[in-house]
Amino acid sequence: MATVLGEVLARLLPQLDERQRRLTLGAAARVLGYGGVRRVARLAGAAESTVARGARELGSDLEPAGRVRAEGGGRKLLRESDPGLVAALLALVEPDQRGDPESPLRWTVKSTRNLAAELTREGHRIGSDTVAALLKAEGFSLQGTSRTTEGARHPDRDVQFGYINARVKEFTAAGQPVISVDTKKKEVLGDYAVGGREWHRAGEPVRVRAHDFPEKDAQKAVPYGIYDLAADAGWVSVGCDWDTAAFAVATLRRWWEAEGRHRYPDATRLLITADAGGANGYRVRAWKKELADFAFATGLTVTVCHFPPGTSKWNKIEHRLFSQISTNWRGRPLTSHEVVVGCIGATTTRTGLTVHAELDPGSYPTGVTVPDHVMDRLPLDTHAWHGTWNYTLRPEPLAPEPPAVSAEFGRFPVGDKAPAWLHHPSLTGMEQPDWQDLQERYRRYLADYPPIMIPGKKTGPGTGSRYLSAADRLLVGVLKARWKIHNPPLAALLGTSQARITEAVHEANRILDALGHPIPRGAITVTTADQLASIAGHTLTSDEPAKISK
Repeated sequence: MATVLGEVLARLLPQLDERQRRLTLGAAARVLGYGGVRRVARLAGAAESTVARGARELGSDLEPAGRVRAEGGGRKLLRESDPGLVAALLALVEPDQRGDPESPLRWTVKSTRNLAAELTREGHRIGSDTVAALLKAEGFSLQGTSRTTEGARHPDRDVQFGYINARVKEFTAAGQPVISVDTKKKEVLGDYAVGGREWHRAGEPVRVRAHDFPEKDAQKAVPYGIYDLAADAGWVSVGCDWDTAAFAVATLRRWWEAEGRHRYPDATRLLITADAGGANGYRVRAWKKELADFAFATGLTVTVCHFPPGTSKWNKIEHRLFSQISTNWRGRPLTSHEVVVGCIGATTTRTGLTVHAELDPGSYPTGVTVPDHVMDRLPLDTHAWHGTWNYTLRPEPLAPEPPAVSAEFGRFPVGDKAPAWLHHPSLTGMEQPDWQDLQERYRRYLADYPPIMIPGKKTGPGTGSRYLSAADRLLVGVLKARWKIHNPPLAALLGTSQARITEAVHEANRILDALGHPIPRGAITVTTADQLASIAGHTLTSDEPAKISK
């Protein structure tokens, strides 16, 4: 019988939980009677105390339903046995809010293993799994960063959003086209890694470079997009040159000729929503000049509304077109312009988005400037609300140029910064016909041998309001070579900086040498603007800044 009982217990006990095993052993001991506890303990390989406890529990209902052990059994939780554990953990996880800012883990990855190791070093013995359980109990979870902080907010930001929305509703209700424009991120062409994954046979991924550093002179793709809000259709030109205002409006012109005028045959107006910066920024003069030419050529009244600085993500083209393009070429190396065009043109959505893409091999150099006298003649009307962000270009040619300013002493010739009296023959050493001939030869040389273009830099000394015309640069070079005058008086007379004067002198010396035209040396060395004026028979007026130059 003992053999049979031992075999039964050996087969049955592994299938039971702790309480069920105790009760089974206790029942067997009661059946055997006196000495049963010891005999069952030996047959089952259990402690006699366990068998005796099972015999006592039989029928006594000491345990609540569903419990294996009595309440309070087992080892105490670490947060109870170590009261300072949770506070020490929170001090490591949140050093800026709750703990020591000099925490050794402040600048490291706060993994559960690192946290457990640091807590153990501080005298709190704990494992990584327990750290994870404590963090969850305190309301923590694994989270990434959230793109919500926008930096400084323009005080008129929300009102501008409302203004744009009102204009979009107005144009849409009238059946007039509304488009959103922007430049997508430039892409380096080659076998470089692209984010995302694509289906391939197991173990056969697309092989790309081990690093993403572009090679020297690597080609780039410059996608400029137009998104038609009403038609849910996109047009993207993939450029091979620079991202300039001329490229942006060239894309707009091709879209209008190929799609826009057919989709909106009765259109008289066009609304463009654009970012605050980039090639189509509200401060870019070339953008407005190119748009004025577009408006005149198409007969459209073009209204532009810019989103406030730092809010480009609200432009419709960003999340309705560009995001879908990025999804479509995920995990696919962009090895050529053709691949970029193909991926963009194949972009669709279940809601009906269609995209046309084409390559634009044209050249769009940087450094194109629009002077003040051209900006003043643009057919541009600023809106009553934030005219820098909202403006309309009428389909009209540029206003006529103002009449030429007479070359009287003390007056500025059109386009030049140097007062006319500086061109006096006594200063240049040449009579008027010879001086005009030298100016023409100088300009022709610049046209035949333009300066080396540096990306992002204007050609010629100076930019914007400090730009010097070719006539100014030649004059500065001649005066410097003839009279050895210092830079400060010349800079003050022309309203520019001394650095611009230096650059002009270097250019003039180079070109005069190439033209084989030596400059005769003057009789004296001039040190002030008053001396120059005296030689020319001119008297400096009180409003001429050069009078105070030394």
